[in-house]
Amino acid sequence: MPPALRCTASLPSVICTKQLCRVGPSSRSFSTSPRHEQRTTRARRGLFRWLQTIGQNFANPLESSTNYLSAYNTLGQLKRVVAAAKENERAKGQKDPSTSVDASKDSSSEGGKASTEIPPETIRDLKPFPLNGAFISQPVLGGMVKEEIWFRIMIEGKSVREVSAELGVEMARIGAVVRLKEIEKEWERIGKPLAHSYQNAVNKMLPKTLLAPPGERPNFHETINDLPVHRATGQQIWHPTSESRHFTREDAAKVFDEKLLPADARVPHPELAILHNEQVDKLSPEERQERAAARDAIAEKKRAAKATRQAKKEAAIKKVDTGRWEFHFTDINVDAAGKTGRGHKGVGWRYGQPHDDRTRGKIKIPTSVE
Repeated sequence: MPPALRCTASLPSVICTKQLCRVGPSSRSFSTSPRHEQRTTRARRGLFRWLQTIGQNFANPLESSTNYLSAYNTLGQLKRVVAAAKENERAKGQKDPSTSVDASKDSSSEGGKASTEIPPETIRDLKPFPLNGAFISQPVLGGMVKEEIWFRIMIEGKSVREVSAELGVEMARIGAVVRLKEIEKEWERIGKPLAHSYQNAVNKMLPKTLLAPPGERPNFHETINDLPVHRATGQQIWHPTSESRHFTREDAAKVFDEKLLPADARVPHPELAILHNEQVDKLSPEERQERAAARDAIAEKKRAAKATRQAKKEAAIKKVDTGRWEFHFTDINVDAAGKTGRGHKGVGWRYGQPHDDRTRGKIKIPTSVE
């Protein structure tokens, strides 16, 4: 051990005590075992093994894949690619070995091209959480699909129902996409920055519904004609009926409630149900076109009548704009309240006259059971 430094007379005692006379521990280690920081544990080896196999797929992710943990095996290979390679080998083994050499060369070249392509994702590849196999990542709308929805609604002037049937997107989602695209374009107009990099990063991790090329069948995003559950249909009813009579959906709706529409009329797209029934009835294309034209004419007539009523209602309102407020004045008729004064067309029918439930002598208990 080296000797301690001694103080000199030329230096103050305080400096000598704090700086020169301090003896630190020796930095040499006489132990032959490695330090705790240098030990290679099993967990450390497993971590580096994972980084060199499966982890490489996340360091260099694929452009056309979601890259979830459940999509790779222990060797870092895509499970669907391995399964496709085994299927190709099995198909080659089942072929007739007496084929010509040229045919085998062509098939091998085609197989090589097909092997380089990544197969489409399946449900097994869309599970981001390995310990929760019940969770499946659902696809989102691609950027071109959103732009096409906005273009058909705002530029071409199509209805929400029509665009929903053409692109296979639910009507509620169609409305949400149009509203968000309007906000996005408004922000672009005023120069507000948008988080495009964040959007692109999130879209790379999720499955997407892409826009189909022109002339091809559209890629349906979701089911668009699900029947909503009506409150009147929640009860169980035992309704006897004759076996010789055809019990239809209209009859079933009347059993639940007299004012309830049948299932074909309560779906979001009743026109699709009508087209399916016409196809089942094996009608000719000319007859189906004639019926479709008649339905379109009736729908257009209803829209025109509704627009006329709305315009007439707006014209009857006198508007006074004061800069901060806009007052609406409407002409009224006293006789609109009816004989009892409780007509729904009367002014203040909601709050102008109290209910008669506290009238003296009013019977408030039920007098009959239905």
